[in-house]
Amino acid sequence: MVDISTKQQTAREASAEAFLTMKSTTMDLILTDKIPKGDVLATARIAAIQAAKKTSELIPLCHPLSLSHVQVDFERVDQQTLRIETCCRVHGRTGVEMETLTATAIAALTVYDMIKSVEKGVVIECVQLVSKSGGKSGTWNR
Repeated sequence: MVDISTKQQTAREASAEAFLTMKSTTMDLILTDKIPKGDVLATARIAAIQAAKKTSELIPLCHPLSLSHVQVDFERVDQQTLRIETCCRVHGRTGVEMETLTATAIAALTVYDMIKSVEKGVVIECVQLVSKSGGKSGTWNR
């Protein structure tokens, strides 16, 4: 694990996104809360928050962070595409990129798990960092 004890504590933030492509009928079922397994977006939001908090347990050599904020948003991009965006914040010595990427990936996997009984061909695409700020390297935007 990298020694961060001499690094300055700063406000740090990172956001990430993922896209799920599915049939428009499946998307309609999600958005009208008619998936048999339950409320897809609420469940995926909770899963994402839990994942962000447990990132250091899942990714070797990640520092445990005391997150101050985790936000998870869903957006219907078009008839067949759902965008998931997460944002994590911390005041600390290391960034939150891994936490927001983990949250995004787990949210996408949770959506898939909850809708696989309706449609098996859902595609999870492009889990990627969108932005990060804070720390020595400053701000980065995709």
